[in-house]
Amino acid sequence: MDNIVEKLRKDKGLNQGDFAKILRVSRQTISAIENGKYNPSLDLAFKISDFFELNIEQIFFPNKGGNS
Repeated sequence: MDNIVEKLRKDKGLNQGDFAKILRVSRQTISAIENGKYNPSLDLAFKISDFFELNIEQIFFPNKGGNS
């Protein structure tokens, strides 16, 4: 799954550590999500979308290659 979490986070002026604290996850989790190595749980995806005041579909979307 592709996403724009890194762009949105940087637009808010947050580093990965600060964003992780807000969401109550590890910095490594944020890094893995941003790099497409980890798909967040539905609960975490909703927390991210709520934080950015966007729909989940505006943040997360299928890989163009169709994998994952």
